[in-house]
Amino acid sequence: MQHATALMYPPGADAPFIAAQGRGELAKRLLEIAEASRIPIVRNIAVSNVLTLYEAGDYIPPETYEILAGIFAWLQRL
Repeated sequence: MQHATALMYPPGADAPFIAAQGRGELAKRLLEIAEASRIPIVRNIAVSNVLTLYEAGDYIPPETYEILAGIFAWLQRL
């Protein structure tokens, strides 16, 4: 089943947090919204599997910091 997680890292936040997530049809809709809004989409199954253990509003878990730091750095360069 497809899963999608939207992350945010606003200025002043202690860490990135899960803004929204969903499975199945909701995941498909989140991806459609991201594409329509020109929000970059990164596909990483390992990180996605870890993030499914958390809820919207939760900070990302420390074990994902390193890989997500690379993703956020890539986004900054866009």
